[in-house]
Amino acid sequence: MHGGKNYPFHKVAGTLDVELADGTGDEGAEERLHAAERREADADPAVKVSIMRGAGPCFSSGYDLSADNSVGQPFYSAGGPGQWARHVVESWFTIWDLAKPVIAQVHGYCLAGGSELAACCDLVYVAEDARIGYPPTRLMSPPDNQFHPWLMGLRTAMEMFLTGDAISGTEAAAKGFANRAVPAAELERTVLGVAERVALVPTELTQINKRAVHRAMEIMGLRAAIRAGTELQALAFSTAASQAYRAQFKRDGGSVRDLLSQRDAAFGDYRERDRTS
Repeated sequence: MHGGKNYPFHKVAGTLDVELADGTGDEGAEERLHAAERREADADPAVKVSIMRGAGPCFSSGYDLSADNSVGQPFYSAGGPGQWARHVVESWFTIWDLAKPVIAQVHGYCLAGGSELAACCDLVYVAEDARIGYPPTRLMSPPDNQFHPWLMGLRTAMEMFLTGDAISGTEAAAKGFANRAVPAAELERTVLGVAERVALVPTELTQINKRAVHRAMEIMGLRAAIRAGTELQALAFSTAASQAYRAQFKRDGGSVRDLLSQRDAAFGDYRERDRTS
């Protein structure tokens, strides 16, 4: 697939949104599809850069909480406590480890696992009115991929973890989650413009430029810290509060809707804010 002038880039779109209400999505199948597309784009000499975006009203509202995430995982991860957290961190790092850049184009909600996905892309551009957050810290656990301190610093990470509150796209750019925030109507044009500029650089240099930044972050401990964070996520899952909340989920959309409302009602945000606005 091509876009803009004569500079080829690959746009991955169509299945990033997870509809939490219907509970019919096969996350394992979707991730296998995305992983195959990412590998195909990375191996295609005609592709210079990939763009990740949501096809519906948001980038991604997170994992399907009515699904059984132990079934149909796209690849093997070692078992035991924290298996799911380790599995998704390994998956997100496959984006980090691709040779060619991946750009996240974020609009609407970018929550929970969706925020982890965007964080592992190389460049992130957001709509000013996007909402980025990790509300599961309220009744489940800290994130699987604990990128927040690395991208946004101690104070912002602490506030987001302790409250589960979201930040706007404008705040996300100011705090370091995103490169830039623009009006929603200008988002696609902005991302395509950046992709065209990236595509001007020879791929053999682009991939070294990308690795140079990543290696610096890894020497400072980013990869080890995020992997260590999966153990804290597993520890949180062992608490009585998290177990009691998660035990209420059924394989249907109705229970998920009710439990998200239970989680957010006192805070008056996310779906509860949408309901009252």
